[in-house]
Amino acid sequence: MTRRSESGLPIEPVYGPDALAGWDPDEKLGEPGQYPFTRGVHPSMYTGRPWTMRQYAGFGTAVESNARYKQLIADGTMGLSVAFDLPTQMGHDSDAPIAHGEVGKVGVAIDSVDDMRILFGGIPLDRVSTSMTINAPAALLLLLYQLVAQEQGVPADRLTGTIQNDVLKEYIARGTYIFPPRPSLRLIADIFQYCRAEIPKWNTISISGYHMAEAGASPAQEIAFTLANGIEYVRTAVAAGMDVDDFAPRLSFFFVSRTTILEEVAKFRAARRIWARVMKEEFGAKNPRSLMLRFHTQTAGVQLTAQQPEVNLVRVAVQGLAAVLGGTQSLHTNSFDEAIALPTDKSARLALRTQQVLAHETDVTATADPFAGSYVVETMTDDVEAAAVGLMAKVEDLGGAVNAIEHGYQKNEIERSAYRIAQETDSGERVVVGVNRFALDEEEPYEPLRVDPSIEARQAERLAKLRAERDQRAVDSALEDLRKAAAGTDNVLYPMKAALAARATVGEVCDALREVWGSYVPADAF
Repeated sequence: MTRRSESGLPIEPVYGPDALAGWDPDEKLGEPGQYPFTRGVHPSMYTGRPWTMRQYAGFGTAVESNARYKQLIADGTMGLSVAFDLPTQMGHDSDAPIAHGEVGKVGVAIDSVDDMRILFGGIPLDRVSTSMTINAPAALLLLLYQLVAQEQGVPADRLTGTIQNDVLKEYIARGTYIFPPRPSLRLIADIFQYCRAEIPKWNTISISGYHMAEAGASPAQEIAFTLANGIEYVRTAVAAGMDVDDFAPRLSFFFVSRTTILEEVAKFRAARRIWARVMKEEFGAKNPRSLMLRFHTQTAGVQLTAQQPEVNLVRVAVQGLAAVLGGTQSLHTNSFDEAIALPTDKSARLALRTQQVLAHETDVTATADPFAGSYVVETMTDDVEAAAVGLMAKVEDLGGAVNAIEHGYQKNEIERSAYRIAQETDSGERVVVGVNRFALDEEEPYEPLRVDPSIEARQAERLAKLRAERDQRAVDSALEDLRKAAAGTDNVLYPMKAALAARATVGEVCDALREVWGSYVPADAF
């Protein structure tokens, strides 16, 4: 009986040589580290060094998150990954009425350079790679990080890390947008130019399929819509006068890893091949690094269950293995209790230990691309690639990613996929252990991490003190310079940095841009 993959593609019971009849390994595979990079972006892959082990963390105040980061570093984390609370992600200060009830809940509250200074206090920014999950206000958080590094005496050209900075997927699946798409793309192009001149080792964008997958996108949809967004970003930068090889080597991607190992491996390999071809053939990139799809992976939060949460340890191990077999450059493994609340210290440590076991106690790091030549994986790679390319062609027919977003195409396709998954789960066709099969009559009690509700009042007090102490005339002048740059064509990051250095808040800077660019309201909100 033929099964169907997560993308709805057939999986045969047996694959043999006939599956690859007429298949050209030179065209499809190449060697690891060589075009079309199906087998990985580095010749040695993990035989030289393992992937970067990151743990996504941030909650409450900067003081609490700083303590968690130091603990993660002590436990062996190789890179930090910062979670910001919803007000910060939406460009609002903690004392704004709209922020009420959300301060510090799903990430750390950052209102100004004062908070950022505390968040990274005692952490050497020239020796730690930092990823920041921030999109619409990504420029602000990057500049705050740079300002703190300057205070530590760390030159900007020593800073390494990534800002997510992928606003297009916010309109498709996640919803933490601020400005309309076109000024948001202008801001991203300004970030590319600024980082090339000022922070050359920084990855300026992490083009994300993860959140689309969490919203219900199939693997083929995940890579299709992510790569289509990537094409839109490249076109925007080229239209702004940048040479593709000046910024493309700093592009990175972010994908989910599900429990369906074979299709996930195929997905990652197909994505690398598609991107290499697009960058070579459409954009004429010459630098081999411009052709490489480098990506971070996070295990699938959407597959975690609140029922029998310890079973999530098994799911995360399987998902992490799929990411490694697929050739990820860095990995975050979810904590088993994240379907219930923010992870505890112990559960975060267990998630990190899962990666360490994969890296040091298995043999998957002994050779590059262990699945190369596999009848099933090579066939599935071709199938996922064909499905993704077909979806990308539909986006192009609509005029590219932004026009497709304005038509609601990607969002509608993902919602159809999510509905199919929900139907299959409800009917029992899709087994979810502990939920619709192998359930317990009574769940064991579990005590989650709880965020102190007094955080909001304390952040408001800090903001009041900041506004009383700072030079308000300097802040007002810097914000006016920012408005003028936003209304014109100058790069907005330079006046933005001056405003933040004068202790303007995240909300004040974003409000200045809202005055010029407006706020995005989706068409289906009317």
